[in-house]
Amino acid sequence: MNYKRILLKLSGESLMGNKPFGIDPERVNQYAKDIKEVAEKGVEVAIVIGGGNIHRGLDAEKGGMDRVQADYMGMLATVINSMALQDALEKNGMKTRLLSAIKMEQICEPFIRRRAVRHLEKGRVVIFGAGTGNPYFTTDTAASLRAIEIEADVVLKGTRVDGIYTADPEKDPNAVRYEKITFSEVYEKNLNVMDMTAFTLCQENKLPIIVFDMNKPGNFMKIALGEHIGTLVEG
Repeated sequence: MNYKRILLKLSGESLMGNKPFGIDPERVNQYAKDIKEVAEKGVEVAIVIGGGNIHRGLDAEKGGMDRVQADYMGMLATVINSMALQDALEKNGMKTRLLSAIKMEQICEPFIRRRAVRHLEKGRVVIFGAGTGNPYFTTDTAASLRAIEIEADVVLKGTRVDGIYTADPEKDPNAVRYEKITFSEVYEKNLNVMDMTAFTLCQENKLPIIVFDMNKPGNFMKIALGEHIGTLVEG
């Protein structure tokens, strides 16, 4: 396998599948099977999921809600998604641990870095819920931060598109996909990969990012094996 330890970032919207809202059990089960396939090869897998399929703090703020209150609601939405993925993974025979940045002992463990690393070393899939536990930070930032803390080899950002393009491929049919791009080029071209805080964290800690289509079964395994899927950001 090409990586020993991976941080997989999934958007909340990806869990909707073809639904307009909420969680699609078929999509979550597909993700669980793909993750299991990689984890059973000995790769240590940690996961961060967004909450946009249930609640987005920024959208709520635009509607007049207090930003801090809205962001905490978004953190709770990520825990709901994390529990759904945890359930799907365990139904597929995986051992998991859900660690939350906000204490809620009845359903998950508090995030403790050394405990998270130990779970990974024991072969458990670790899911990080509730973002960073702080308002004004996105789950992209949480993914970058957790990846650095657990010393992951790479951040894999699973999306609906198969990489980073010169323009939005869903709007511009002439958009061209990058196979590889540097952090500096992403800044210069003003490409939307992650929010700036998350992206800068990865750059400063020399942590590569791969953006790929998680909705295509088998892509996660191909990346774990070292195949060139999606777009690699490094250097």
